[in-house]
Amino acid sequence: MSQTTPEIRIPTEKLPNDGRFASGPSKVRPEAVAALAEIADDFLGTSHRKNAVKDIVGRLRDGLSDLFDLPDDWEVVLGNGGTTLFWDAATIGLIRNRSQHLSFGEFSSKFAKGVAAAPFLAEPMVIESDTGDHPTPVGTPGVDLYALTHNETSTGVSMDLVRPSGADDDALVAVDATSAAGAIAWDTDQVDCYYFAPQKAFASDGGLWIAPCSPKAMDRIREIDAGPRWIPPGLNLNTALDNSVKNQTYNTPALATVFLTMHQVEWFNENGGMTFSAGRSQANAEVIYGWAEASDTTSPFVSDAAKRSQVVATIDFDDSVSADDIAAVLRANGVLDTEGYRKLGRNQLRIALFPAIEASDLHALTECIDYTISQLS
Repeated sequence: MSQTTPEIRIPTEKLPNDGRFASGPSKVRPEAVAALAEIADDFLGTSHRKNAVKDIVGRLRDGLSDLFDLPDDWEVVLGNGGTTLFWDAATIGLIRNRSQHLSFGEFSSKFAKGVAAAPFLAEPMVIESDTGDHPTPVGTPGVDLYALTHNETSTGVSMDLVRPSGADDDALVAVDATSAAGAIAWDTDQVDCYYFAPQKAFASDGGLWIAPCSPKAMDRIREIDAGPRWIPPGLNLNTALDNSVKNQTYNTPALATVFLTMHQVEWFNENGGMTFSAGRSQANAEVIYGWAEASDTTSPFVSDAAKRSQVVATIDFDDSVSADDIAAVLRANGVLDTEGYRKLGRNQLRIALFPAIEASDLHALTECIDYTISQLS
C-alpha cells in the first residue's frame, strides 16, 4: 500500500446510498435507530428488571424462537459480554472434560486456545485446515463437546452443521454462529447450543451474547454448576439461564443493543423469517461473487463455491492492483470498512453481505471498485 491515499474522487452517481460494508459491527438499519429514538424516553436509562425492558427481552427471545423454529423445550439464554466472554463461560460451564474444536481461521481458533489453557480440562482435540477451507468433525469417544463454527468471519468460509457420526450419546454440539445467525439456516436436530453476538446479521451493537440451548445443553449447564467446579457468577451459565427465563440478564445490559437486536429479529419475522433474511444475504452473495468471477483482476478467495460464505465475502486481487489502496480510496469517498482481515495478510477485500445491506448498494460498490482500479492503473 502506498504511504498516502491516492487522490481519486469517485463520481457521486456511482456511490452506494449507504456505504457501510463492515463485517462487524455491521450496518444498523436507520428504521431501527428511529424506532429506538421514539421510545428512548421510556426505555433508555431505565431498570432492566422492570417491565419496560423485560418486555423487550421477552420479544427478543420469542422472536428468535420463531425465527429459528426452536422446539418448545429449547430456551434462548442471553448474557453480557459478547462471544469472547461466552467462550470463557462455555469453557467453565459447558465442557465436562474434553472438547473437539475445528480450527480454520482467526475466530474458530480462539475458543480452542482458551480451552487448552484451562487447567481443569483435558487437552482439547483440535482439527485444523488451511484458511479458505474447513475441516470436518470426527466422532471420538470421550469428547463431550464438539465446537463448530458456522461461518468463519476472518476468511469467509461457511460450513454445514452436522452432528458428528460416532459421537458419544451425551456429547454436545456447540456452534459459534456470530456472523451466521439470522442469515444462514440451521437444523436444531444437529446442534445443542447455537451462540452468537448481535453485531452482524442482527444489525445491532456488540456486548451481548445469545445462545439458544437444547434440553441436553441445559442439563449439562445444571450438572456442571451443581458439581465441585468453582464458577465465577458472571460466567455462570446456569445463572444466565435462570435470569433469561425471567426475561432479564444477570447484570445490566446495553439497552440499545437489546432493542436493536429485537427490532431486527421482528423485521425478519414480519417479512418471512429465515427465508427472508437468508434470502437477502444469498442475493447479496450472488452480486459480489458473480462480479468477482467475471473480473480479470479478482477472484473469490474460497475456491469451493459450496464453502463460500453468504454473509462475508473475501475477494482476492491480482498483483496488478493493491487491495489496500482500493479500500483507502473507498474510505476517502465514504464507502467504509472493506479492508481485508489484517491477520490473514492477503491482497484482498472483505465485504459484508448481511441482510440489512441492500443488493443495490453492493452493485454500486462493485462499480466503485472497478472505477478505482481504472484510475489506479
